[in-house]
Amino acid sequence: MAAVYAAISDIMLLSRPLTAEETEKAETLLEIASAKLRTAARKYGKDLDGMIAEEPDVGLAAKEITVKAVVRALNSLADSSAPAVQGSQAAMGYSVSMTYLNAGQSLYFLKNELKELGILRQRFGAMEVYGNADDDKRYNG
Repeated sequence: MAAVYAAISDIMLLSRPLTAEETEKAETLLEIASAKLRTAARKYGKDLDGMIAEEPDVGLAAKEITVKAVVRALNSLADSSAPAVQGSQAAMGYSVSMTYLNAGQSLYFLKNELKELGILRQRFGAMEVYGNADDDKRYNG
């Protein structure tokens, strides 16, 4: 079994107390979150366990990110009335449309969290819109 980056005690210390039902769910979610974090690292050509072995601070960052992902999942599972991030209403004919935070997802990582770990890096580049130098020779004679 691969490493689990956080424990139930970490969730209680870094986030909030858990109910008995949430504790059961959190144990499984911690394993899944750790596996998903390792998989995300592999997707970008990184070995997260190797990074942690080289630099212990990466392990602490992985712990925090795992806890955040599990707490987000617990909040979305526990709260059926999740906060809406967008909504619209109408009158007379009565129509309501809401978009909910974390709708349909339970466990995910934010891009900035992956950047903190060094898994995801910012890319930059340029594209020559009008061609290249060889094109200029052809047209300028």
